[in-house]
Amino acid sequence: MKAVVVVFPGSNCDRDVAVALARCTGCAPTLVWHGATSLPPCDLVVLPGGFSYGDYLRAGAIAAHSPIMRSVREAAARGIAVLGICNGFQILTETGLLPGALVRNAGLRFVCRPVDLRVEGDSPFLAGFTPGECIRFPVAHMEGNYQTDPETLAGLEAEGRIVLRYVDAEGGVTEAANPNGSVAGIAGITSASRRIFGLMPHPERVIGDELGGSDGRRFFAAVADALA
Repeated sequence: MKAVVVVFPGSNCDRDVAVALARCTGCAPTLVWHGATSLPPCDLVVLPGGFSYGDYLRAGAIAAHSPIMRSVREAAARGIAVLGICNGFQILTETGLLPGALVRNAGLRFVCRPVDLRVEGDSPFLAGFTPGECIRFPVAHMEGNYQTDPETLAGLEAEGRIVLRYVDAEGGVTEAANPNGSVAGIAGITSASRRIFGLMPHPERVIGDELGGSDGRRFFAAVADALA
């Protein structure tokens, strides 16, 4: 698998994702600066977490207009897989590649802690997990509150495009288990093609027991298998 990680001013998880991809898939990705106007040949484009442009204006709004994003949109239109993690998810919604918006956390505080997630829907990005399985990734965000209009939400539900939800230890979607107030406990969604995936939690931070868990290793290994 050939992967590209896009680096924006303020990205702080680009190297984390690069290490995770290299360790979990055996293939080191290419890092591409946001000012580039083209992508090298690849099977996967990753928009990493961080605070692109300091989250000025809205999180991800300025990065959505970086020169490289035209090539990312063109790649997505050709069926190249695109993964947006945290700030990358925000950029995907700002570009219109995914519906909805990520707004300020309901508690108006930065949230940084492990969260339990329930795997749902059909996505090549989650092929290594069983639907209904609960996994654990950490979150670290200020604007991770996913919101959309009722019609779009109903469409996402009906099409099975909500593929990760925040849950409690028993696997239930509860207000207490939701770290940011996202509607319907949404932690991750896909495009209609299932080739674009945005999620707020950070799988790259749990790629080994020494980092507190290995669910992230399973995640990236499954992505590589699905895109091979």
